[in-house]
Amino acid sequence: MSFAIVCSDLSFAWPDGTVVLDGLDAAFGVGRTGLIGVNGSGKSTLLKLVAGELSPSSGTVSVAGEIGYLPQNLPLGTARTVADLLGISAARTALHAIERGEATEENFALVGDDWDVEERARAELDRLGLDRLDLDRTVATLSGGETVMVGLAALFLARPDVLLLDEPTNNLDLDARRRLHDAVASWPGVLVVISHDRELLELVDEIADLRDGAVRSFGGNLPAYEELLEVEREAAERMVRAAETDVRRQERELADAHVKLARRARYGRKMYENKREPKIIMQERKRQQQVSAGKHRLMHEDRLAGARERLTEAEETVREDAAIRVELPATEVPAGRAVLAVAAPRAAEPEPATLEELVVQGPERIALVGPNGSGKTTFLRRLLEEPPKVAARYLPQRLDVLDDDLSVVDNVRAVAPSASVNEIRAGLARFLFRGARAEQPAGTLSGGERFRAVLASLLLAEPAPQLLLLDEPTNNLDLASVRQLAQALEAYQGALIVVSHDLPFLRGIGITRWLRLDRQAGLTEAEPM
Repeated sequence: MSFAIVCSDLSFAWPDGTVVLDGLDAAFGVGRTGLIGVNGSGKSTLLKLVAGELSPSSGTVSVAGEIGYLPQNLPLGTARTVADLLGISAARTALHAIERGEATEENFALVGDDWDVEERARAELDRLGLDRLDLDRTVATLSGGETVMVGLAALFLARPDVLLLDEPTNNLDLDARRRLHDAVASWPGVLVVISHDRELLELVDEIADLRDGAVRSFGGNLPAYEELLEVEREAAERMVRAAETDVRRQERELADAHVKLARRARYGRKMYENKREPKIIMQERKRQQQVSAGKHRLMHEDRLAGARERLTEAEETVREDAAIRVELPATEVPAGRAVLAVAAPRAAEPEPATLEELVVQGPERIALVGPNGSGKTTFLRRLLEEPPKVAARYLPQRLDVLDDDLSVVDNVRAVAPSASVNEIRAGLARFLFRGARAEQPAGTLSGGERFRAVLASLLLAEPAPQLLLLDEPTNNLDLASVRQLAQALEAYQGALIVVSHDLPFLRGIGITRWLRLDRQAGLTEAEPM
């Protein structure tokens, strides 16, 4: 098979010496590849190296053809226009000049063969649901989701040979996600996408898992990959059980050997004391028994050491991302208790079903959905301005609720001042912060660790939060962290309002009520999705 992207002995370290990749070999061929891995494994760094945004410390990257790259955070000047983002400003300006009669050689050179540049640009915007977007509109007036979609339109318009996408569905509403999914499904060339969007990863032809500094490729989409991993995990666990049985057997045999050797030693001493044979013969027999006993003991000790080594190797083959295990009985809200009552956003064109007030009672789990720019985040923040009737906590999109100079323990102590250090440490252990890990400064945590620390400070706070407001909580989380978030929310017994476009995640946490926010229609009840 010929590969469009080949990374050979690739290494990269940040200026402070932090090693991200060390001697990595990877190759990506024609088709759609989903690049996955835990936060901090180096996925985004690898894509930047392939795109030429970063230079490797050593090793090489070879790419066959032109590259199109969409980073997680587009570096956009707010004064730039949609046409600038699409890369058509120069050709468009020259085309308009020719239409005005300025038929200069320079203008013709700028247009080249691209006489339908505006039509193609509008068609690409239309395909991604941006048909109403004016080409002269500035970036400052675009929502986050609209900006991402314009960036995608620019790539699809350029039709590069190799397309690299880093978390392209972040901040996209449901309609935009579906349009992106359709565009990815129809992409004819080489595509490598980093994503935690399960629906997007169901469309790829191959999964590339970056773990422990190596890339392992699996043919098929995410469900096929997970099915194969489950088979491997079961086989690995069988190996562990067999190795554990062998260790116990070797321990028993070593113990039996010690008993037998002790018996022989006692029998030899008794024979020597009774002087039933000449002294020289007795001494030689004793020496031979000691030599034989030493060899016998060493043989069993070697067998036990070998069994333990095989057990260690078997345990290392078991792939299982650590699971959060929490119990949060103090967050429970009785079914009839009033949690929140707040006026709904005013609608431009109210419908009969438009809500005038949002009332939350009991442990409702509410999903707040709607198009980009409809005001979901603004509404979520406003819920805290009019004090809820219970203790509430808010998780912003950026997870910027920790003090980077404080340790994980001290960050939790700041929100739970009456809890003892031992109580806090016990709570943090359930969020996988044990021993010295709990003393790490928040500023040194990896992405996945920071996420768990934020979760701990959110759920272990005093008083126990009986209302959680979550704003796009799965953005930039790896698949393992999304599972951990779902596990934590399973233990949560209070009311929950979550803004998210991640339907598999929403379905997985047991949403009981769906609301849709739209600038025209306002806040309305929605059908389960």
